[in-house]
Amino acid sequence: MPRCWAAVRDRRQPELKPLGPPIEQLAADLRRLLRLHGALTVSAHSALCAHRVWAVEAAIGARAIETAAALGVPHPDPSAAPSLTRTELSALLSALAAEGLVLPRWVGHFTLDGRL
Repeated sequence: MPRCWAAVRDRRQPELKPLGPPIEQLAADLRRLLRLHGALTVSAHSALCAHRVWAVEAAIGARAIETAAALGVPHPDPSAAPSLTRTELSALLSALAAEGLVLPRWVGHFTLDGRL
């Protein structure tokens, strides 16, 4: 009998582990990046920090794709994250917000009226 129990015990499924960071961390990072983007785009020195705005937009795209994958929201291929257009990024952020992710109402200039 002990061998039988040992065989059953060994056949149990391994403990499942998440593939990425917790959704709370993903959401907090995304909100922080969106606030930073908004601050950079309204800055008086926006011409001087264009490269930084581009880098923040790339980070927002990468984090938005990770968040979409975690929530099961349709998203572009992760290898395309740095090349998302503002329209694609706006659509992805809107899909995340529709799924229940809390994002700032003002997300920079991703949408015409500045709202999701």
